[in-house]
Amino acid sequence: MGVKPIRLMGAHEIRIRLGGVSRQRAYQITSRADFPKPIADLAQGKVWLTEDVEAWMKVHRRDLDESED
Repeated sequence: MGVKPIRLMGAHEIRIRLGGVSRQRAYQITSRADFPKPIADLAQGKVWLTEDVEAWMKVHRRDLDESED
């Protein structure tokens, strides 16, 4: 039985996964109360568990598309 690797995502990866949104828009989204909490805040920025972010996106993707600037 193998150990599952921990997959992490920073703000840049989140911007890409959200369809190339602006830094400001990514910040607005990651600051939402319902967005997963980052697992670490490094010198380079916050990092999130990829599976948490992807699960959140599955639920919220439609709302984000409708509220695009």
